[in-house]
Amino acid sequence: MTEKSLSPWLILLLAAMIATTPLAVDMYLPAMPAMAHDLNTHIGTVQQSLSIFLAAYGAGMLLFGPLADALGRRPLALFGLSGFALASLMLSWVESIEWFLTWRTIQALSGAASSVVVPGIIRYLYREHTAKGMSYMSMIMMLAPLLAPALGSAIMWLNSWHFIFIAQAGYAAVIIFFAWRFLPEIKAKDSSRRVNFLQGYRTVFANYSARPLIVTITCSSFAFFCFLTAIPFIYIKYFGVSEQLFGILFGVNVMMLMLANFINSRVVSRVGSPRMLRIGLGIALISASLLCLFNYLDMNLWYTVFTVGPLMASLGLISTNTDAMIIMKFPDHSGTATAVTGTLRFGSGAIAGPLLAWLYTGTAMPFSLLMLAGVLGVLCCQIWIFLRTAQQKTE
Repeated sequence: MTEKSLSPWLILLLAAMIATTPLAVDMYLPAMPAMAHDLNTHIGTVQQSLSIFLAAYGAGMLLFGPLADALGRRPLALFGLSGFALASLMLSWVESIEWFLTWRTIQALSGAASSVVVPGIIRYLYREHTAKGMSYMSMIMMLAPLLAPALGSAIMWLNSWHFIFIAQAGYAAVIIFFAWRFLPEIKAKDSSRRVNFLQGYRTVFANYSARPLIVTITCSSFAFFCFLTAIPFIYIKYFGVSEQLFGILFGVNVMMLMLANFINSRVVSRVGSPRMLRIGLGIALISASLLCLFNYLDMNLWYTVFTVGPLMASLGLISTNTDAMIIMKFPDHSGTATAVTGTLRFGSGAIAGPLLAWLYTGTAMPFSLLMLAGVLGVLCCQIWIFLRTAQQKTE
């Protein structure tokens, strides 16, 4: 088969590789109370495993990004998937919270190794149409957080929480088989160069045109994590919806993200990533402003639902196109660039929770204002890009 004919299947494979992370994050959430009981620990300690996972995942991206650029993407992906499968299997056997947290950390590090290689492979396959490939991948990958909690609940209904991690190990084993068969090797132009972590990061941060894009990713991710952190309280506690209706409303938001990525994949080749980013920003500004207004006026649930949906879609447009623009700027350091943006993504998520807790008023206003703040941060970055471009034209 030619590289062109393999591309759709490779996108499916790459999305499945990245999906290991949302599956690892979301599948075990329904099992937390049972795990706390079986491991003889407080549920708060089990909940901390989520923060530990995200921190280890971010650290892993910083470590493995330069390695992907220097050593090649295929061996690192296979190493990461194998480590993820082993850690998942060991998690199903643990009998103490200490060993659970240890193997959870290894699972996160391994997941980072297999995920950090993906944008570089997409750039290799799609070249100037990288945003199109990223949209396809994001659209498929969004199925994981949509289905993962339900899968975890179904496994708990059929058996014990141990089988959640056995399922994750089995999933990783299947992906290893297909990655071994079909994942291409993409090495650096100078495959003999030594690994230089600082040089790779220096190259990324020294690129002036990439800086506002990196900040854009951070701001849009901050808005997204504000939604992810606050929306259970907003829908269930504040508006009083049932858990069943919450699942439907949350699923609608994920479907809006998928729809945005589908539309982007259809039109970005014609209009370009910068324009699609600006379209997303325009929708985000309108939606976030209306969200603040409706909640300030204490209007009912459906006003929030109908503004959050377009807002999530617009954040998807901003994120996907910014990712593609950053990767295109670093053909020889795509792994390092992915590590930077990935770490800042999770870093912004770590900030969102404490800020929401600090600003807590029992209403939806803190959540609305923080999402608007993230969108305004993206606007400032676009102004930054515009002023810099205008300055370069006058020089």
